Amino acid sequence: MVTEVIKRNGAHENFNPEKISRAIFKAASEVSQDLRAQIIAETALPLVLEELNKIHTRAIPIEDIQDIVEETLMITGFSQVAKAYIIYRKYREEIRLTKEKLGIRDEFKLSVNAISLLKERYLLKNDRREVYETPKEMFERVARAVAKAERSFSAKGENLYFEKFYEKLSSLELLPNSPTLMNAGTKLGQLSACFVLPVEDSIPEIFDTLKAMALIHQTGGGTGFSFSRLRPKNDLVASTKGVASGPVSFIEIFDASTKVIVQGGKRRGANMAILRVDHPDIVDFIEAKSNRNILENFNISVGITDAFMNAVRSNKKIALINPRTAQATKKVKARALFSLIAASAWRCADPGLIFLDRANKTHPLKKMGTIEATNPCGEIPLLPYESCNLASINLSKFVKDKKINWAGLAQTVAVGVRFLDNVIEVNKFPLKKIETISKNNRKIGLGVMGFADMLIRLRIPYNSKEAITTARAIMKFIRSISLKASMELAGERGCFAHWKYSSYAKKNIRIRNATLNSIAPTGSISIIASTSSGIEPIFALSFLRNVLEGMKLLEINPLLEEVAREEGFYSKRLMNRLKTASTLKDIKGIPKLLKALFCTAFDISPMDHLRIQAAFQEFTDNAVSKTINLEHDATIEDVRAIYLAAYALKLKGITIYRYASKKEQVLYTLPQNETLPSQASATFDLDGGACATCPL
Repeated sequence: MVTEVIKRNGAHENFNPEKISRAIFKAASEVSQDLRAQIIAETALPLVLEELNKIHTRAIPIEDIQDIVEETLMITGFSQVAKAYIIYRKYREEIRLTKEKLGIRDEFKLSVNAISLLKERYLLKNDRREVYETPKEMFERVARAVAKAERSFSAKGENLYFEKFYEKLSSLELLPNSPTLMNAGTKLGQLSACFVLPVEDSIPEIFDTLKAMALIHQTGGGTGFSFSRLRPKNDLVASTKGVASGPVSFIEIFDASTKVIVQGGKRRGANMAILRVDHPDIVDFIEAKSNRNILENFNISVGITDAFMNAVRSNKKIALINPRTAQATKKVKARALFSLIAASAWRCADPGLIFLDRANKTHPLKKMGTIEATNPCGEIPLLPYESCNLASINLSKFVKDKKINWAGLAQTVAVGVRFLDNVIEVNKFPLKKIETISKNNRKIGLGVMGFADMLIRLRIPYNSKEAITTARAIMKFIRSISLKASMELAGERGCFAHWKYSSYAKKNIRIRNATLNSIAPTGSISIIASTSSGIEPIFALSFLRNVLEGMKLLEINPLLEEVAREEGFYSKRLMNRLKTASTLKDIKGIPKLLKALFCTAFDISPMDHLRIQAAFQEFTDNAVSKTINLEHDATIEDVRAIYLAAYALKLKGITIYRYASKKEQVLYTLPQNETLPSQASATFDLDGGACATCPL
């Protein structure tokens, strides 16, 4: 009797008849409705097992099993099913060959896109830039390195938490930010993604910060800066009796430096530049990216104050203040300035807005300083020299029978908080100043990805009231479990050093980490997890993604087939119609449920985008990174209205993107009638799939 299967790599695994049944069912579904396909699978399986039992060996190669399945289907009259099964085998073989060409052994049946990205960025390479690590070995490396932190607190915890961390990583339920995947367990050892550096008003201090930025970028981190302390253009420079060149000129220097530093040959560094709305050079800053082809390695955001928004509402002027003298230089109409911001964002997607007063109002460490800047995507407001490490829970993994698996989610949140606190312990920080404040405050950012995929599996349209209710419930739950987990860690390890200065001390809440949650864009890690990015809706049903210089990936949403099969309206004809569709909105004859569930980023109104962001922000102590996608024909007034609504909804920041407003963008819908790249068939990885994601 057969009890083991010999896999193609020579490894043995237990024989599981259910896998044969699923394969027959999938093949039968190509030629019959699901009920009929189930009957065929139930009929054919005993016959296949009967043939297998005639083999007098305990272990059998997987190819031999597949041959017997084919022969059994043919001789029992299921010839069409047999043909479909043969085609499926050939398809799987093409995927295996594609992965072999990439030179990566894949133990987890990840998507081809995931393997391509892992090879380019994450798997370790030798001095000849040859990959010598597999995905399994990468997850083991990361889990083992982070579990070593347990040595400082417990003699027995290291092995236990190595196993727990590895299980969460390898199941793709939880993935940390890219520097942790890249650097954990290596000589470099820098594991944080997010940093904020101060920019003070002197040449030595500016270039000290530039050096610090270069060191951070070299290790894989991203940096945020406020340039609001720099004196304005043409202001006096007393030491030389000359005039200042202004903040924008120095941002260009930082941008040029970023351009020449590629992080370990894997990606360029990312930056955020912020200038207060009341700085005298604010107009130059607002228009910096719309008038000239500069600052390609920077996101830029205007630091918005409550006083400015009140002036916009009441149609008053605001004073522009020279930071060197603290004196007003002139007054400008707030509404005119607000409209200028909207016009520039409409034209080139920059600047975004950071609501500084709101970020500071909710900051738990007000006594330690003022928040002036965020990380590159805006989800982590930080004090000068602070860093933060992130991880995201793959929500699509926590749906079973169209219901949320709350118990499984709670367990993963608790593991995630401990994982991130351990990261702080084992991290090799790029500067001593950064290490000191990061360990004193111990900020972490546990967030989510796969929200759109979760909604689809729950059968909830993204642009519905139920989606907003679900978003609030999920984040409230994650916040509650995160707080409990951090309090338990404080009981084991002690509160963070600056706890006595925090708002938690006033409430006598003993907690290990100053902040706990943030919602990041999760661009790269959601490709690895084959899920939707952050809390974004699916971008399109099929699209091209710019990942690395010269590297493009075709992505096709794998949930279409899953839902169509489960709801009983799957057909090859339907799938072929949808293969190159960016949206279902205008396609006739598509079931209403599919149209409702698979609404894409451009099918969703700006207010529905904003309501989802606000639902997550309500229970997120850091901030939420989300893009409000607009059709190309959106107007400047549309942008202005979105900014006003974002402020009213108490968001900490807002970013819009009008489709095709930049020459180069991360995601593209496929033009009508465009031929799919040759890789297209490979991206239909039935075990991994593909996903829709965002920058960085």
